[in-house]
Amino acid sequence: MANSVLQKFPLGSQWPTVDPFLFVAYHNDDYPASDGALAPGVPLTGRQIGNDFSGRDGWSMYHGQAVPGFPQHPHRGFETITYVRCGYIDHADSLGATARFGEGDTQWMTAGSGIQHCEMFPLLNDDAPNPLELFQIWLNLPARDKMVDPYFTMLWSHVTPTEVITGANGEGSVSLTVLAGHIRNLEPATPPPDSWASRDGADVAIWHLSMEPHTRFELPVAAEESTRALYAFEGSTVTIGATEIDAGTGALIQSDEVIELSAGPEGIEIMILQGRPIGEPVAQHGPFVMNTQSEIQDAFSDYQATQFGGWPWPNEAPNHGAEARRFAIHADGHREDIS
Repeated sequence: MANSVLQKFPLGSQWPTVDPFLFVAYHNDDYPASDGALAPGVPLTGRQIGNDFSGRDGWSMYHGQAVPGFPQHPHRGFETITYVRCGYIDHADSLGATARFGEGDTQWMTAGSGIQHCEMFPLLNDDAPNPLELFQIWLNLPARDKMVDPYFTMLWSHVTPTEVITGANGEGSVSLTVLAGHIRNLEPATPPPDSWASRDGADVAIWHLSMEPHTRFELPVAAEESTRALYAFEGSTVTIGATEIDAGTGALIQSDEVIELSAGPEGIEIMILQGRPIGEPVAQHGPFVMNTQSEIQDAFSDYQATQFGGWPWPNEAPNHGAEARRFAIHADGHREDIS
């Protein structure tokens, strides 16, 4: 069997990527019961509040002061794709849009010319733990689209294509979730109009595979020039062609051949990122991703001058109350109520 692995690398809280992706942040926090006000119901003593990435007791506050999460901050020049497996996120932004999403939902936001937003993690259970698991994927924009108007859309869980199939060896099951990119007969939701994923031939795919022990699954052929990265983030092992890797490991893999994946004795959870490279210089400083350092300086200057439209919320970390409801209010006032 061919060796389909081009490179292996360990996974941390931020996973390495290749063009057209910039990075993946993986958060898996076992938050305790809340204090009744969406914050952890335990003392925060010993944490560096405002910058807590400690993972102490299995969770972090990140930049949150009371509710965990990421208060008001800017972005320019790329996209964020936030896929939440469990728990909730409260979003608010400088366009006046807002949302609460989670439990399998995905938010896809084009930062474009500049946007401020916040992403808070409300703890809705005051009599039970509040686990949170999410992926935030940064997808680059080509130079001609870096200054498009900001935009966000919701890919709700009930319209996200999923399929549970029998393993290719006739044993067990494999659950496949498709955030982007065609696979089998699954039709993904439409990404934002200015996304690289909306371009003909961009070949962008984001797939989540949950494989039971000893199951097999075949990845189809992608475009020859595309890059494809596999992230084994939970479980035991997965064999990729002729190479076995442990959970907690990523791999760049061949895109121009069918590749068989074989799950180990405890199964495996996998994310696949695929796409045709943009192939342009990348200049990045914190929340801004452009093509040159002078454009980065322009981004800082514009942000200082305009605040990317200002902040229409009463504080830097607004939340949406204690009711476990999912909704979105878009910048044009259109409202979606899910539950």
